[in-house]
Amino acid sequence: MLKIAVLVSGGGTNLQAIIDGVENGKITNTKIEGVISNKRDAYALERAKKHGIKAVAVARKDYASREEFGDALLQAINELDVDLIVLAGFLVILPEKLVAQYEHRMINIHPSLIPSFCGPGYYGLKVHEEALERGVKVTGATVHFVDGGCDSGPIILQKPVMVEQGDTPEILQKRVMEQAEWNILPEAIDLIANGKVQVIDGKVVINK
Repeated sequence: MLKIAVLVSGGGTNLQAIIDGVENGKITNTKIEGVISNKRDAYALERAKKHGIKAVAVARKDYASREEFGDALLQAINELDVDLIVLAGFLVILPEKLVAQYEHRMINIHPSLIPSFCGPGYYGLKVHEEALERGVKVTGATVHFVDGGCDSGPIILQKPVMVEQGDTPEILQKRVMEQAEWNILPEAIDLIANGKVQVIDGKVVINK
């Protein structure tokens, strides 16, 4: 049984996709041990509570320094005793010691086809604004392992989404969520839970 912690900052739509996946059998052999947010008022915490999942807030403003906050975050994760961390819209610079401790055991969902529209500053609507400004015809989402860089870890899954005439950043964001993010994040967790994902020479190999 793969034990996971989901880290979130906002509404938690990707968290809901994971919860639904566990409950409807799309994600097998997996248990959500807890949800951690850096914001006390994040609706994602309410989603967790509604499904009987432990919900924890570790707020940056409660700590004097980024280092103290990082230590508290790592402690909260370690107390859950999980096998995998899932970043589902967690808008926090991760402490190096956290990334090192959970190497190849932490994944992230990003709303573009990496390496396009990714890296520092590319999150939320900014990703979709840039995609539309560049005039791309295809965008999508990527699930990747987290490493010491920004959106630079080994890619696990990607799914393309067509850009349509008249798209706004908000419309495109919603389509990418519905057609890509909510599908490939649960799929990636299921693959990892069933031992089908390996990292070899810095690249992901999926053994289906």
